Amino acid sequence: MNTPLPAAAFDATPAQGGTGDFGALPDWDLSDLYPAPDAPELTRDMDWLEKACADFARDYEGKLAGLDAAGMADCIARYEAIETTAGRIMSYAGLRYYQNTGDVARTKFMADAQDKITNFTTPLVFFSLEFNRIDDAHYEAVFADEKVARFKPVFDRMRAMKPYQLSDELEKFLHDQSVVGAAAWNRLFDETSAALTFTIDGEELSLEAATTLMTDHDRAKRETAARELARVFGENVKLFARVHNTLAKEKEIEDRWRKMPTPQTGRHLSNHVEPEVVEALRNAVVAAYPRLSHRYYALKAKWLGLEKLQIWDRNAPLPTETPRKIMWDEAEQMVMRAYGAFDPRMAEIAKPFFEKGWIDAGVKPGKAPGAFAHPTVTTVHPYVMLNYLGKPRDVMTLAHELGHGVHQVLAAKQGPMLSDTPLTLAETASVFGEMLTFRALLDNAKTKAERKQLLAGKVEDMINTVVRQIAFYDFECKLHAARAQGELTPEDINALWMSVQGESLGPAFEFMEGYETFWTYIPHFVHSPFYVYAYAFGDGLVNALYATYADGLPDFQAKYFEMLEAGGSKHHKDLLAPFGLDASDPAFWNKGLDMIAGFIDELEAMED
Repeated sequence: MNTPLPAAAFDATPAQGGTGDFGALPDWDLSDLYPAPDAPELTRDMDWLEKACADFARDYEGKLAGLDAAGMADCIARYEAIETTAGRIMSYAGLRYYQNTGDVARTKFMADAQDKITNFTTPLVFFSLEFNRIDDAHYEAVFADEKVARFKPVFDRMRAMKPYQLSDELEKFLHDQSVVGAAAWNRLFDETSAALTFTIDGEELSLEAATTLMTDHDRAKRETAARELARVFGENVKLFARVHNTLAKEKEIEDRWRKMPTPQTGRHLSNHVEPEVVEALRNAVVAAYPRLSHRYYALKAKWLGLEKLQIWDRNAPLPTETPRKIMWDEAEQMVMRAYGAFDPRMAEIAKPFFEKGWIDAGVKPGKAPGAFAHPTVTTVHPYVMLNYLGKPRDVMTLAHELGHGVHQVLAAKQGPMLSDTPLTLAETASVFGEMLTFRALLDNAKTKAERKQLLAGKVEDMINTVVRQIAFYDFECKLHAARAQGELTPEDINALWMSVQGESLGPAFEFMEGYETFWTYIPHFVHSPFYVYAYAFGDGLVNALYATYADGLPDFQAKYFEMLEAGGSKHHKDLLAPFGLDASDPAFWNKGLDMIAGFIDELEAMED
């Protein structure tokens, strides 16, 4: 039973801090989920869920193999109703919690909801286990019927887990203990990260605000922020090492029992992507380090007048860039214009996010750092979380998360079981939305300096999305391999982190003492092991997609919307075929990397 929380994350009562230096910033209105944590509707749904789970198990356990197509259709409809109600409750609990992770009442509400739903859904563990024992011939015959044929892709993915399935009793045990296993360690990580404070120039800042200073125009301020981040991470490194050690060991034990061949296998299966495709992506990016990140950062050192770059220079603005605060209304207009120019339907889908309380944008005490779009359930709508600070990159983050939101709205018509997109394809609309916004700004650049600034910003974003994420993936691969050999000290993990930093960023960099602890604050390593390659996958895919759009592929917009509407109902091969693209072809990845290299070529040409 899948009741996911947001990747990082918030009450029908808006939190304080909705206005500020950037105009009126929107707060979430969670009443579309539930009016309040003590709402009778929530109590009703929780009571219904408990009974529905018990009734489902009573009616179907031990009987799945005997169902015909009509019986299977009824079974799936009941399962989807359960998944929708559980997902609605946990979406509400999770969003409230992430809006203020320091609020004890919200923490308790989420934990209690998770406990109840875990208990209610334990009887459903049989479903996937028993389903995977259905005879292949009978399975194929039932799902050839039009009553259930459209669900076959999701059950094909479920049956891919067949070789790694444990006994029913063990699967139920793992389900029950999850709330005090990975979920508990995830909460510890989230609450610790949200509670960290950083003292910079006499002011106490959150993690989000402190990391934002790493992009400040003032180099001294960037250095102060970097050193303060290192100090606080260093003080907490033992706790973060314990979280990583425990989660990696827990994963290794479960993988060993399941006979998973590699720590990455589970992620590849859930992403419905072949290991060799991921390996081709990883190898193409690593081979491209010299012509991408190494070359770009050498240019940047020259622009900044430095012999060597320090880590606080990596995302520094260009010296010619004028500090600019972008008001929220302006950010909204930039993104909406870009979306509308591509296709008016895209802007129409995005419009309610700004008008109906579907975005929480302000930086507030206790609010989780970062940004995300959470789809909630297919009968409601997504919610977008930002920490908006008026910087150009914040506009790109808005474009990115809104792209997720548009994708989630379009895919919702597939229903609960087929709307979820594998992570490798989940970044498609978000990165495409960013690219549309970037291209619109680039086309309107009035001077060479403005064009250079935009190009440099985009290259840095692409390096962060492709090069950095593949380096992160390599770090995770090394971390899990090393943990399989024994307990890792903080120094061990620090060394693994640094082993990928110099390789990926290149010889233009020196690394300050303390940078070795910067792995501690990255949530993906904790929440979703090996998630990070999906960013590089998505960027490469979108670069190739955008190239076909720029080349004038007939009916591109119609094909693009069909791809988003498909949700998780199709394999990446089938989704990309209408565009003449194939991710299993190694040349596919170089096509995307060539776009980044082309932007760097243009930046180098501007030096002449």
